[in-house]
Amino acid sequence: MIDKKQSRMRRARQTRAKIAELKAVRLAVYRSNDHIYAQVIDPTSKVLAAASTLEPDVRKELGNGRNVKAAALVGKRIAEKAKAQGVERVAFDRAGFKYHGRVKALAEAAREAGLKF
Repeated sequence: MIDKKQSRMRRARQTRAKIAELKAVRLAVYRSNDHIYAQVIDPTSKVLAAASTLEPDVRKELGNGRNVKAAALVGKRIAEKAKAQGVERVAFDRAGFKYHGRVKALAEAAREAGLKF
């Protein structure tokens, strides 16, 4: 019997294989029960920018990283940090999570802030 995490990791592997094939910079998202994390990673697996609800200034602004509002703020911050590094085009790696709720909010906020994917 395959559990929930294994199913998600199987879906993630397929996406990551395709992104690796394209040699694209990827925007990787991880969603836990309490927080959401985003990283911009180049094809050589070097992290160019990172943002999460664990950052002190984000925590001050929100208090809690469990909601769509928090995810949208992280999306905006990751886009700003990526653009500061000169990255405008990325491939969205949702790590097997459904494109819904917090993951969707992060993606839409990153697009609004100027990332293209």
